[in-house]
Amino acid sequence: MKARRLPGVLALLTAGAVALTGCGAAPAGAAYQAIPAAAGALAEPPPAAVTVTAPGKKLKLGAKGKAVVWMQKRLRELGYRPGRIDGRYGGTTLAAVWAFQKVNGITPTSTIGAVTWRALERPRLPKVLAANGRKTRAEVNLTSQIMTLYVDGELKLISHMSSGSGVPYCETTVWQGKEQRFCGSATTPTGTFKTTWRRDGWHKSYLGELYNPIFFNGGIAFHGALSVPLHPASHGCVRLPMNVAEELPGLLGTGVPVHVRGKFRR
Repeated sequence: MKARRLPGVLALLTAGAVALTGCGAAPAGAAYQAIPAAAGALAEPPPAAVTVTAPGKKLKLGAKGKAVVWMQKRLRELGYRPGRIDGRYGGTTLAAVWAFQKVNGITPTSTIGAVTWRALERPRLPKVLAANGRKTRAEVNLTSQIMTLYVDGELKLISHMSSGSGVPYCETTVWQGKEQRFCGSATTPTGTFKTTWRRDGWHKSYLGELYNPIFFNGGIAFHGALSVPLHPASHGCVRLPMNVAEELPGLLGTGVPVHVRGKFRR
């Protein structure tokens, strides 16, 4: 099933309530387990030793033109996912900008100014959470709200994300033919897990719908959502921008370690 086009920038900029796009329930017989990190440190690749010069033009959300194209191309080559290279600074590109700014110690903002341009010229790498982890692994940084994916030792993907809100919830919904009430703590547990089962397209759970979910800790999954704000907002899953969730299943296989570390501070 193809991803739906985001209905404007508002979906990504949703700042408030926990929407019903939370986590799912593992089907009967679906197993998961925490696994130890494999031995053998993985050296991070150094940033490309290529001198680049950013346009330096101040950009605001909704901007169009060559400077936006440059930014989108640069984000893409650094491992971020700004969407189509179309010269339009919209919601999908904004999510990639947020991810880049967080990795580079910049307070996330939609405005591209001198600080962000300089960082794009000399970018930092994301913090490694599992230095002795396997060459193919996913890392979830709850502190910075960043998800990274390494494949065969190469940093393949860096994405903005939103994890569990930490706010206890109780939801009443119709599930398996009858009205039921579900309560939980809305947390994303730390630890080392591995990817298990997945679904293509929209998957209905008792807490809402998940797009292209890839489960790694019981009913906790990576999944696409129409709202991926700058703060933790899910029932415990790792929400990702829709374009990232569209691409992720082709990069992240089954049985891949997922390292979840850190703690978000409001």
